[in-house]
Amino acid sequence: MLHSQTHLRSRPISAGQLRAFEAVARHLNFRAASEELALTQSAVSRQIQGLEEDVGVSLFHRHTRAVELTTAGGILLRAVTPSLERIDNAVRQIRQTAGRKSVSLTTFASFASMWLIPRLEGFQRDNPDIDIRIDASDVAVDLDISDLDLALRYAPASHMPPHAIRLFGEQITPVISPWLLKSGPKLKKPDDLAQFTLIEAGDAHQTHLEWLTWRRWLDEHASAKLEAKRWLYFNYAYQMVQATLTGQGVVLARLPLIAESLASGDLVEPLPQTRMESPMSYWLIVGPRNVARPEVLAFCDWLKSQAAQTREAIGDVPDPDTVDSLD
Repeated sequence: MLHSQTHLRSRPISAGQLRAFEAVARHLNFRAASEELALTQSAVSRQIQGLEEDVGVSLFHRHTRAVELTTAGGILLRAVTPSLERIDNAVRQIRQTAGRKSVSLTTFASFASMWLIPRLEGFQRDNPDIDIRIDASDVAVDLDISDLDLALRYAPASHMPPHAIRLFGEQITPVISPWLLKSGPKLKKPDDLAQFTLIEAGDAHQTHLEWLTWRRWLDEHASAKLEAKRWLYFNYAYQMVQATLTGQGVVLARLPLIAESLASGDLVEPLPQTRMESPMSYWLIVGPRNVARPEVLAFCDWLKSQAAQTREAIGDVPDPDTVDSLD
C-alpha cells in the first residue's frame, strides 16, 4: 500500500496509533497485539491503517498467517520503542513519587559504588523529604531528552560542556591492604612490585583508559622491564579495589575513589612519592530543565560540599580556569 505524497497529513501522529504499531511490530501478530492492548483485532487493524495513511507508506507486509515490518516500519520502530519506554518510565516515576520531591541522576557504576553511595546517608538524613534515584550505567545519558535531573561524569575538561562543574581531579597511585603489606614481601620501591600480583582493568590497554595501566606507571618510574608475579584483571574499579581489600594483590587505584579507605586504614599507599597525574576529572552537569528546582539545588550543594572534602583529602589543586566553578 503506497500513498501519494500529496495526500500526506501534517497533523501529529496519535499516541494510540503508536502503541498499536509497537505492539504489532513486537509480536508480528495482530491477534496477540489486540489481546495485550485489550482491543479488538479490527480496532488494532484500523489504528495501523490510520498510521500508515498519516505516515504515507506501508509499515507492514501482510501475509496469510503472519506480518513482517517493511523497511519504513523498521525505521519507525527504532524511534518509537525508546520513546514509549521513556514516557512509561516518566509516568511510573510520577505515580510513585506523587506529592514527594525527588532527584534523579546518572553516573557510572564504580563512582556510584565507591564515592556516592557511601556518602548518601548523610544527605538522606538531612533531607528526609527528598527521594533519590540513581541510574548507574557506563552509557552517557542525554539530559536534554531523558527524565534524569543531573549527571556525574568522568572525562577530561575538553569533553565537558561550558556549564559543567568540576568536582575534583584525579591522581593514580598503588595501594595495598595493610595485612598483605605486613605479611608479604617488602614494598619500598617500584621494583619490589615484581613480588606481587598486580591488579588492573582487563580492557585498559584497548580503551581510552590507557593511563590507568600498570605498564604506563612502570614506564614512568624506571621499571619498564618489571614482570609481575601474576596478573589479576577485572571489569570495574570497585571490583579491583575489593580484591585489593581482601589481600589479593596491589592495584593502581584512582585516588578520589579510595581516599576514605586510605583515611580509615583499610588500604595503604606504600609508594606515595610515585603518584601520577591523570588527565581525567569528575564533573557535575545539571539538566537545563531542572536547574532551578529547590531539591535539585539542595542536592547539588551537597555534592559540591562532599567534593570539597575529597579535594582536601587528596590534595587536589584544580586548574585556575576551573576554580570559579568549584563551589
